[in-house]
Amino acid sequence: MLVQHHFIENSTSVCPLLPTDPPKKPDPVTSETVVFWGLRLWQVIGIFSMFILAVIITLCCIFKCRIPRTKKEIEARHAQRVAAKDYANTLETVPPLNELTEIPGGK
Repeated sequence: MLVQHHFIENSTSVCPLLPTDPPKKPDPVTSETVVFWGLRLWQVIGIFSMFILAVIITLCCIFKCRIPRTKKEIEARHAQRVAAKDYANTLETVPPLNELTEIPGGK
């Protein structure tokens, strides 16, 4: 069996290393760095934060999302709901106005 040996020439002996400039470091990111559309980083963060806050406030207003903080508030809210339900049920039993009163000039 024949074994072949491959020799690779060392490239440093053929061509000496030339001095090159070190790679340029990227500019550090600061609050004044322009991110996109000509807006600075602090402006982008502010706009994004206001958008998120507006979404949270809108959702809380739509779904009436408020968590009571104390047991007393929880009990007061429950009593208020029960009273509102009882009042609504009472209103359903009231007869219409035309059955309760005599209309002048009517039959």
